[in-house]
Order: sequence, then structure tokens, then C-alpha cells
Amino acid sequence: MTQTLTCKDVIYAFSKDHAPVKHVEPGTTIEIETYDCFENQVQSAETKIAGIDWDRINPATGPIFVNGAQPGDVLKVAIDKLEIRSQGVMATGPELGVMGHRLDELVSKIIPIEDGFALFNDKVKVPLNPMIGVIGVAPEDEPVSCGTPGAHGGNMDTKLITEGATLYFPVFTEGALFALGDFHAAMGDGEIGVSGIEVPGKTTVTLDIVKGTSLRHPVLVNEEGIAFIVSAATLDEAVKTAVEEAIDFLLPHTDMTLAELTMLMSAAGDTQISQVVDPLMTARFFVPKYILDAYDVKPFA
Repeated sequence: MTQTLTCKDVIYAFSKDHAPVKHVEPGTTIEIETYDCFENQVQSAETKIAGIDWDRINPATGPIFVNGAQPGDVLKVAIDKLEIRSQGVMATGPELGVMGHRLDELVSKIIPIEDGFALFNDKVKVPLNPMIGVIGVAPEDEPVSCGTPGAHGGNMDTKLITEGATLYFPVFTEGALFALGDFHAAMGDGEIGVSGIEVPGKTTVTLDIVKGTSLRHPVLVNEEGIAFIVSAATLDEAVKTAVEEAIDFLLPHTDMTLAELTMLMSAAGDTQISQVVDPLMTARFFVPKYILDAYDVKPFA
């Protein structure tokens, strides 16, 4: 039987000091309800975005204590199902995102969602790409705002985090203390205006523990391949670390030299941008599945 967690239980920062709102056994499937990133405060065009409570931004539902998870383990999160509501909202303004230096007021836009599209205006329908912006575990040290990404996950705003994907997080504290939120109906790589199409919803995930291995940064696996996700102070640093994470992960599974694998990744791997607007930048390095298949690499099996 699938367990449930409603959005009455939210956090605004990932922290090892949070009391868990639910304890689950490894292998548990749980349905989690979420607010949008504004905690559903903007419901119509009449709501002035500047007047909302900005202390209630990017809430994540949780945290969930996974019994048996210990520091040094890996938390496996399979996204079994992702559902979004029928209305989204976007916002941008001064000092927000890439164009904030040219904007002089905070503005928002209500966006209806119908038949697989977000109706941006009377001429443009944006195809949906429902995804999870904030997802992760408690960090090793000080609390980290749900608006900030890091090695623990958090606000990675990575559009590959969608139904059918499986994420792997390093565990830094007992129980992992998993939480998620900040769904988007659609979002482009970069999230350049500081918001995707923000939307409430619910997701069904299965939580498990991988023993005997460890990670430094989150990893995502889907039917197309594997992505190594890194957040850092600069995009350059995030990209370089993501590439090294990928190569360090793959090298022991192959008979290639470091130089050979580097050449293969230069030919077949993809550096991809997740977001460029949060306190840290997030990039990912993606390795296609045919490379994994060629060397019978089964990540975290």
C-alpha cells in the first residue's frame, strides 16, 4: 500500500536538525503532495507578487526519515509518477535571473495548463515538461535554503528530474531526511528568468538505500543514459566537476586508459546547463546509454 504525505508538512531549508515528519522502510513507495514555489500564494492576476510573504518561498514537503540510511550510503529515489495541477504561475523582476538588471518592477503571470500545453498567450502554447525543481537530502554541515542547490541536491532545477527518472543522493546524516517540492509544468535549461512555470502537484516516489558505494554529488539515471549533477559557485566549476565525476565513475568499469575515456566523452558525452540563476550554478554531464551498455555498466545495481 502506497503511503502519503501532504503539503502541510514543509521545510524551507534542508537540515540535519529537522525532526522527520514520517519514517519509512527502504523500498517504500510514497505519494507526496507539494505547493508551488510561492506556496500557492499567487492564484490570480489580481495578486500582486510583491505583496506575498517572501519567507514562504520554495517549500519542500518533508523531511522523510528512511530507516537504515547512514552517512556514506546512497539514497535511491525512483520517480514513479508526477502529476501537476491545471494552473501555473511565473515571475521575474529586478535583480532576478539573467535579465534582472534591465527590469524595473516585479511582475507575475498566471498560465493555464490544458491538453498537454501551457497556454503562455494567445499565440504560444508551450509543450509540458513536468519536472521537480527541489529534491534532496539533509546536507552534511549547516542548513541550506530550499532555494540553493548543493551536493545534497536541493534547488537543482534540472529538467531531467521527471517521471521515469531515478536519482541517487549521497547520504550525510542518519535517515537521509529526504524532501522535495518546487514543481514546474515546463522549464528551459538555465531557467534564465528565475522561474519555470511554477505549479503545485503530487509525485509518487520509491525510496531505497544503496549500501557499499558512495557519491560526492547527485546522479540521475533515465532510459537515455546517466547524468552527473554538480552545483558550484561558477558554471565553469560546475561543468568541470561534473565531467570529472562522470569519468571517475566510468573508468573502473572499462578497459580504457584515462586518455581514451576522455576522448570518448569528448565525442559522445554532453555538457548541459541546468540553471544559472540560483545562489550556486548547476550543470550536468550526460553520458548516453549506449556507452553504458557497451561496457555492461549497470549504475548502482
